[in-house]
Amino acid sequence: MGSKHRLLPWIHSVLWDLRFDSCLDAFSGSGAVAYLLKAMGKQVTACDFLNFPFQISSATIENSADTLSDDHLELLSAPNPRRGSFIEETFGGVFFTPADLRFLDTLWANIARLESPALRSLAISAAVRACVKRQPRGVFTLTGDTSKYDDGRRDLKMSLEEHFAESARAYNAAVFDNGRRNRALRTDVFGAPTDADLVYLDPPYVPRADDNCYIKRYHFLEGLSSYWTDEGTEIRFDTKARKIAKRFTPFSYRRTAVDAFDRMFRHFAGSTIVLSYSSNGFPDLDVLEALLRRYKTSVQVFERPHRYHFGTHGNVAEARASVREYLIVGE
Repeated sequence: MGSKHRLLPWIHSVLWDLRFDSCLDAFSGSGAVAYLLKAMGKQVTACDFLNFPFQISSATIENSADTLSDDHLELLSAPNPRRGSFIEETFGGVFFTPADLRFLDTLWANIARLESPALRSLAISAAVRACVKRQPRGVFTLTGDTSKYDDGRRDLKMSLEEHFAESARAYNAAVFDNGRRNRALRTDVFGAPTDADLVYLDPPYVPRADDNCYIKRYHFLEGLSSYWTDEGTEIRFDTKARKIAKRFTPFSYRRTAVDAFDRMFRHFAGSTIVLSYSSNGFPDLDVLEALLRRYKTSVQVFERPHRYHFGTHGNVAEARASVREYLIVGE
């Protein structure tokens, strides 16, 4: 949700004309834009306040050399007498098969045996990708019997262990060295460093009917990325999906969003600012332009039509899926 993967060629065309050497992706999410910036040869810092995006950026942005060997994959799936049963006991009948859940418990028992933080981040990232591909529609709002969503796709027929091995190799192939010292940070935008030449901002949009909440859709991935040991990943057992509590962000509420954008632009006033936004977001484009002009003498808006294919069902959602995508550049 919210990934800019399909917009990367357009984003690249805008970034290519800007002068910068170091850059910050302050809401890194899937890591697609940070990875583009790394491929452009820039010195990249990728930030997110959730743990699973931080692990993805640690594996693909900060990491420039480590990969998971066949021996590593064998170690990760090997029986471990210290394996817990937390995932199997907590999510049995909620997500996946019993064998899938036992594999995740085994995997977590073995991740600590990997010799470097980069390898551990690669393993966690591969587990996250495996779970997304194995889960119908890739979201963790669907629980119990999901057979009605089985349309014969290969992803739904593979086990999590098979998906994990395939995902690990996909992440291995993504590892490269761009000759720069890149880093991944776990922090919210107001704690992010302000020394980059350019800052790329893709904050969450104020949700309609709570439909844009990352934790609502991806709570399982956030919990999995720390084996539910991080602060804030306590499970709400009163929910069928075993959710975790939403983390507050001022960008998700109309009463706080405008002030949050103003504070964010002020925070990064010393850098070129590139804001990614959409016509279905709040505040409106003219408000965002006016806020950015408080801190930047030159503000340009680049736009193009875009259609979201994720989680859109019915006529109303179909209409919301077709939007104008904006890149608002302040220099």
